[in-house]
Amino acid sequence: MRIHIASDHAGFELKEALKTHFCDRGFEVVDHGPLAYDPADDYPPTCQACAEAVLADEGSLGFVLGGSGNGEQIAANQVKGIRAALCWSEETAQLARLHNNAQVAGIGARMHSQEQAIKIADTFVDTAFTGEERHARRIGLLEDYDRKH
Repeated sequence: MRIHIASDHAGFELKEALKTHFCDRGFEVVDHGPLAYDPADDYPPTCQACAEAVLADEGSLGFVLGGSGNGEQIAANQVKGIRAALCWSEETAQLARLHNNAQVAGIGARMHSQEQAIKIADTFVDTAFTGEERHARRIGLLEDYDRKH
């Protein structure tokens, strides 16, 4: 599985840590930027590029990282067909995958220790969608809305 990742300056250090962590776990990691720390950077282009890559790369997952993860998750959700969830605990990461089949996780680097954030990210990657009819039906309703608008 490939993992796509992007951040802003506040999430840059966590992005670098997650790249190393997931490479050590045997995943291929694609970094959508920024490639250097810049306190004046803008997160929408990198997070949208990450989400677009996840959408185009079937079976991959993505992470968008910032101070809170909110703006990054919003930017990723602008990509039609992407379900990005703000994951602020292992439980929310698990439920994002189990019930929503989210392909992208937003994580706030200023909200968690690096160790906690890595546990949240691992939970997201290690959890599969249940495929239960009620969850699939709800995702279908989201996809219908995307097609119509």
